[in-house]
Amino acid sequence: MAKVTVLKTSPSRIMQDYERLLAYSQYRRHLPLGKDIILKLNLSWSKYYPACSTQPWQLDGVLHKLVKDGHRKIHPVENNTVVTDVWKGARENKWLPVLSKYHLKLQPLTGVEWVNFRTSKPLMALPKIFPEGLKIPKMFIGKNVLHLPTMKTHGHTTTTGAMKNAFGGLITKRRHHCHKMIHEVLVDLLQIQKEIHPGIFAIMDGTVAGDGAGPRTLVPKVSNYILASNDQVAIDAISARMMGFDPMKIKYIRKAHDLGLGCGDVSQIDIVGDDIRHVDFKFHVDKSPVI
Repeated sequence: MAKVTVLKTSPSRIMQDYERLLAYSQYRRHLPLGKDIILKLNLSWSKYYPACSTQPWQLDGVLHKLVKDGHRKIHPVENNTVVTDVWKGARENKWLPVLSKYHLKLQPLTGVEWVNFRTSKPLMALPKIFPEGLKIPKMFIGKNVLHLPTMKTHGHTTTTGAMKNAFGGLITKRRHHCHKMIHEVLVDLLQIQKEIHPGIFAIMDGTVAGDGAGPRTLVPKVSNYILASNDQVAIDAISARMMGFDPMKIKYIRKAHDLGLGCGDVSQIDIVGDDIRHVDFKFHVDKSPVI
């Protein structure tokens, strides 16, 4: 049965709660000690805006626990887009002081080797968008991955979270071309991840969640929840449900569920931690001028 750990938190105890979140989620089953971890940050906007990108306290809390537990092979990464710049985003979102605290360096994916990759199973969308062939970062292959998304809405996909975070890791700067088949693309990316990563895990920050015209021009709402899971479909489903959406009516969640890539049915997900049966943020989705 899929499992998602959810904790209610507050600013005064966020660091302790991130440590509890990782402990309760038994993350070491999926990210064992001694193995390399690709730490996939989420940069939706170069500017700092609450709920938009990986929060500095999210990064700090997660790294504190990882380093405390003995993890040393951690590779923080993120990519450019047509509207973001990695280094500007890392400065504005206060990632660099946190990474420095743990003696880690950010690796922009614009500066790594990308190699041709062919999946063992057919993909739905990516071969149509990139008929010349798919390239992925060579450094990802064979390493575990830890995603650090935030809880927010998205004008293209209704919600965005763990599955969408791979969008900025496995596709080049030209990934904006994928929005015309975005739901299928996200499912393709999860299939690729399952082939190249021995372990996949996500830790989502919902201390401030994003309502409305996400992922950039959203309305920040103080929510004070944090989530963790090895099932990327399940954590996105629980996040969507907390925001007030029916996960199985969101195409990328439903498609991934139907293909057996994870569990999108909330009734089949074991929720560990705090009781969220009555949580409903009543969020809605708008489209930004860009979208």
